[in-house]
Amino acid sequence: MATVIHYPFWEIISEEHGIDPAGVYRGTSDLQLERISVYYNEASVATAENGGKYVPRAILLDLEPGTMDAVRSGVYGQLFRPDNFVFGQSGAGNNWAKGHYTEGAELVDAVLDVELFKRISEQFTAMFRRKAFLHWYTGEGMDEMEFNEAESNVNDLVSEYQQYQEATAEDDTEFDQEDLEELAQDEHHD
Repeated sequence: MATVIHYPFWEIISEEHGIDPAGVYRGTSDLQLERISVYYNEASVATAENGGKYVPRAILLDLEPGTMDAVRSGVYGQLFRPDNFVFGQSGAGNNWAKGHYTEGAELVDAVLDVELFKRISEQFTAMFRRKAFLHWYTGEGMDEMEFNEAESNVNDLVSEYQQYQEATAEDDTEFDQEDLEELAQDEHHD
C-alpha cells in the first residue's frame, strides 16, 4: 500500500519540477530547479542538449513484490534507481502483526543498511576524487593505490552484506498464524 501512495507523489513532484519520466529536466523556469535537491539527486550535469538527469531521493519499500513490479512498469518506473527498491517476498496479508514484527522489521533493517553503506561509499568516492586529505597520508608513505584498494574493499563489503542479507531473509523461519494472532492481541491490550 505504501508504494501505491508513493508513486503518484513522485508523478506530481516530477511534473512540478519539470522532470520527465526518464528523469531528464525539461522545465522552463529557473524556479523549478531552485530547491530540486530536496527531492532529487543530480545524476548527470546539464548539457546543451538536455537539462541534466535527476533521480528521486527515495527508497521504495513494500512487503508485497507485486506493487514494485507495478511501479517499475509504470510511466515513471525508470525514474527510480533499481537498487532503491526494497521489497518482501510475500506481503503482510493485511495482518498488522506480521507487517510490524516479522517481514516489516526485517525490511527496515535492510533499508537502513543499504542507505548507510551507500552514503559511506558515495562520501568516500567524492572525497577521493577531490583528493581531499590525500596529501596528509601520502607524506606518511601511503599512495593512491591503497586508497583505490580501500574503495574496492568497501564496495566488496557492501555486495557481500547484501548477499548475506538476502540469504538470511530466505532462511528465516516465519511465525505461524497462531503466534501472529497472539502478538496482535498482546499489542492490542498494551
